Amino acid sequence: MRYEEFTIEGRNAVMEAFRSGKTIDRLFVLDGCQDGPVKSIIREAKKTDCIISFVKKERLDQMSETEKHQGVIAYAAAYEYAEVEDILNAAREKEEPPFIVLLDSIEDPHNLGAIIRTAHQAGAHGVIIPKRRAAGLTATVARTSAGALNYIPVAKVTNLAVTIEELKEKGLWFVCADMDGELMYKLNLTGPIGLVIGSEGEGVGRLVKEKCDFTAKIPMFGKVDSLNASVAMGVMAYEIVRQRMK
Repeated sequence: MRYEEFTIEGRNAVMEAFRSGKTIDRLFVLDGCQDGPVKSIIREAKKTDCIISFVKKERLDQMSETEKHQGVIAYAAAYEYAEVEDILNAAREKEEPPFIVLLDSIEDPHNLGAIIRTAHQAGAHGVIIPKRRAAGLTATVARTSAGALNYIPVAKVTNLAVTIEELKEKGLWFVCADMDGELMYKLNLTGPIGLVIGSEGEGVGRLVKEKCDFTAKIPMFGKVDSLNASVAMGVMAYEIVRQRMK
């Protein structure tokens, strides 16, 4: 299976990508460059949810694959993002209570790809990722998902905490993985549910955790601090599957 290239370099190419409506995750611009073409690109970027980063020439040179970046490099999504409503519709079409995986600050694309793969296999209806401090749908994510990205919608939102509040109004409740939580086997994880997973280092952020209805911990007996984020997600997801199948 071939995946769409996600690095776009050069002023004309980047401008055309924005004008064509392509989903651009992030724009890198040479710090201090303010000529007409670059200003036009920045204006186009500000019309979207694209993150704009001003960086040194050395950083652009390291990122460049063509050595012809002309002071601008854009990262485009390897796949188009879905809307949160698309995920809810997927649950309705299957006549199942929604099961959504929400990721807080998962920056490793291999972890994201593995989570998408497991989410699909566990019957989740979709994955939600934040706009900032998170990996996007790059070609690495697509490859690591082993094709699952073709079958499960992934939505990107500006604010996870706000999205959780909106989904609560639609009947979902939320559990986040946290070592200070209740043992996951003691919780009722049935019904319309959102499973929130944080990064290995920081876990789920405070504001997002406060929006969750419950926190659940995975029993661990080793001497290391935590599981890999994708493994933790898989363990929690399949406890949800087990309870749903009872």
